[in-house]
Amino acid sequence: MPNHNTPTLPLAGIKVVEFTHMVMGPTCGMVLADMGAEVIKVEPIEGDRTRHLLGSGAGFFPLFNRNKQSICLDLRQTDGAQIARDLCAQADVVIENFKPGTLNKYGLDYASLAQLNPRMIYASLKGFLPGPYEHRTALDEVVQMMGGLAYMTGRPGDPLLKTASKLTADACRATAPTSAACVSRRRRSNLRDHPRWRTHCTRSRFDSRRCVDSRDHWRA
Repeated sequence: MPNHNTPTLPLAGIKVVEFTHMVMGPTCGMVLADMGAEVIKVEPIEGDRTRHLLGSGAGFFPLFNRNKQSICLDLRQTDGAQIARDLCAQADVVIENFKPGTLNKYGLDYASLAQLNPRMIYASLKGFLPGPYEHRTALDEVVQMMGGLAYMTGRPGDPLLKTASKLTADACRATAPTSAACVSRRRRSNLRDHPRWRTHCTRSRFDSRRCVDSRDHWRA
């Protein structure tokens, strides 16, 4: 018998389609899944890279992809890309963290999907915002060095030292609660299908890092 005393999670009934890899993108989907959303992770045929990591990375996939469902698709094939678009057409939220232009090739960019699903929230998680660095690879260590976190870590006079934890990814987790708040607000509104609810939000690792490091931020 169902337990009617079990509280309903805040995002129960919300559908999320996730095109992500490594840590930052999956973290966003993880938070939404933990809050009750149905998160469908789209993986390549061979599976997400983090499924195959060893050593200190062996726990990445089960940790950052908990509470999700997975489907393996070859987006380079017409049928695979069409299945992915069909999933997005029914989604409340779409998350991606690939290099700029990657999903455009498969009709999975915001402009294309908004034609199929004008009420969705589309969250893009990037290394850098549009500009001279937008196509650069931005691993956690790179952003820690460029953002100044490594300068703040360790003893004076010693070489720069990255932090032991993925603080940059943690900062980018703010994207997930932001999307969750938008979805929750939409659910409580009678304007769910109104065009003004179309949302494309972009968050970058570097800018999240700078926000956390800002001296003005800490003074406040």
